Amino acid sequence: MERRTFLNYSSMALGSLLLPVGRAIAAEELLTTMPVAAKKALADVALNAATKAGASYCDVRIGRYLNQFITTRDLNVESVSNTESVGVGVRVICNGAYGFAATSDMSNDGIANAARQAVAIAKANVRLQTEPVQLAPVKGVGEVSWRTPYTKDWRTVAIKDKADMLLAANKAGLDNGASFMQSRLFQVNQQKYFASTDGSYIDQDIHRLWAPFSATAVDKASGKFRSRAGLGNPVGKGYEYFDARPEHKIKAAGGVATLYTESYDIVEDARAAGRDARRKLTAKSVQPGKYDLMLSPEHLWLTIHENVGHPTELDRVLGYEANYAGTSFATLDKWKSKNFKYGAPIVNLFADKTTKGSLGAVAYDDEGVPAKRWDIIKDGILVNYQATRDQAHIIGEKESHGCSYADSWSTVQFQRMPNVSLAAGKAKLTPDEMVKGIKKGIYIVGDGSFSIDQQRYNFQFGGQLFYEIKDGKIGEMLEDVAYQANTQEFWNACSAICDERDWRMGGSFFDGKGQPPQISIVSHGSSTARFNGINVINTARKIG
Repeated sequence: MERRTFLNYSSMALGSLLLPVGRAIAAEELLTTMPVAAKKALADVALNAATKAGASYCDVRIGRYLNQFITTRDLNVESVSNTESVGVGVRVICNGAYGFAATSDMSNDGIANAARQAVAIAKANVRLQTEPVQLAPVKGVGEVSWRTPYTKDWRTVAIKDKADMLLAANKAGLDNGASFMQSRLFQVNQQKYFASTDGSYIDQDIHRLWAPFSATAVDKASGKFRSRAGLGNPVGKGYEYFDARPEHKIKAAGGVATLYTESYDIVEDARAAGRDARRKLTAKSVQPGKYDLMLSPEHLWLTIHENVGHPTELDRVLGYEANYAGTSFATLDKWKSKNFKYGAPIVNLFADKTTKGSLGAVAYDDEGVPAKRWDIIKDGILVNYQATRDQAHIIGEKESHGCSYADSWSTVQFQRMPNVSLAAGKAKLTPDEMVKGIKKGIYIVGDGSFSIDQQRYNFQFGGQLFYEIKDGKIGEMLEDVAYQANTQEFWNACSAICDERDWRMGGSFFDGKGQPPQISIVSHGSSTARFNGINVINTARKIG
């Protein structure tokens, strides 16, 4: 298997293993629910038990996490799984220290015992605490509810119909040049109920899905093989995402690929992937050197994720993640200077949890903080980070940014990346118009393998599809392309960004962080962007 494909599918497999899968259930059980009144009653049991035990603050998360995964290879269904995980997590503050406990015992006694255990842990933690926890204030919202906007619940669609869709995609790829096809369908429903001593009772029903695939073509004579992954995106939507509509399809610059916005035609994409994988076997190997890069949103989302999203997580900046995920070059002194040039003046990167259809879209985070939008890079300058309630005071904020998340009722919530996106360019500009201004460049569509250092500074990124740009025109397909830079150099090389007509989101369904590790989901939006004079290497070259 090609290294890029191996890395992509290895990360998916690892991510799926880390999800709170719970027990196997029948597909019909996915549709059952717990009444909101019953959740509130259980939450009150925990809140009362915690405060009686001495907690000055308590929040309760009652969760039901549902997953359905379908895996296919060529014309065969390899596996179908339906899982459920149900339980309660209780977080408290007592004597200025945190305590957390969780239980799958949904009885009143079981939940009360978990609350008392959380308080006991907080009391034990006091001796290790250097300063008391400071929570930014949050106004209680009473009893509210929110649901991912959708028109077709994935839980109501027959498994056979889903498998048939994947197999049709596989056949389309095989019929058009692929030697092997693999496709998967990840579907997630998080039924999350949050209550706190601040006076909030928040019921949220969150739906997400993703259908990745890989088409691999093999040259039997030489043994050479190349792959092309799907260009669809993971989304916070219902199954209507697969009801492809013509108005949701756009052509990449030069017509080299069909790209997708609000819905996705997986069969059409797989058909093109089979052809692309076959063409990559004979594509010209890139000549190393400096190029102006034109990066599509299907590619740029991953670069944003790795060299903007992660380095502006405040816990990483403060060193809390150093043992596992690393630190950040975007240190507090750079932010305090108010003139650290993270990127060119046209670069504006913002965080938000509100964009409809995104993976990170919710109404409230896992601390009961309303979702919001805020600037991280403004006119090229580092202006903010991502902070939770207990971090806000460190950067002089009066309220949390609302980016606390736990991947299960059994894990404690902590700071996780919100959607972080590059704002569209203000001047009217299409990708085809952008091409005309490039003398020597490479157009990259789709994400690939990458490498980045522990401070999120020096990096290397590959991709899926590469096309030469010469004298303002898109030329032949290239292969063996990867670009290298450091984060500040890269974003300061941004010379043009297409307008809002080209803006769309990609994202990560399996973003790992923390010890023990937790999995989060996050989207990143952008328009096609140009970066001048970036170093490109040939990944097929060998020393000696």
